[in-house]
Amino acid sequence: MLHVDSLRVLPHFRLWLRFNDGVEGIVDLSAEMTGPMFTALRDPAQFATVRLDPELRSVAWPNGADLAPEFLRALVVGSVPSST
Repeated sequence: MLHVDSLRVLPHFRLWLRFNDGVEGIVDLSAEMTGPMFTALRDPAQFATVRLDPELRSVAWPNGADLAPEFLRALVVGSVPSST
């Protein structure tokens, strides 16, 4: 099962991620911060509260927003177009 092993917050709504399959890279989430759960995360300080959720084994924020590791990995390798 795919999961995120490590993360670092970067400027401009980006995250550096490493996955358990060895893939690592930067995801730009600036275009993905849409919908009610992500409204508060458009504030850089709130975005920076991201953490690895041990249950989901992916990234999550204290407000309950989270993103699937498969979606994030696809963004890293460039196979998912932006939602804009």
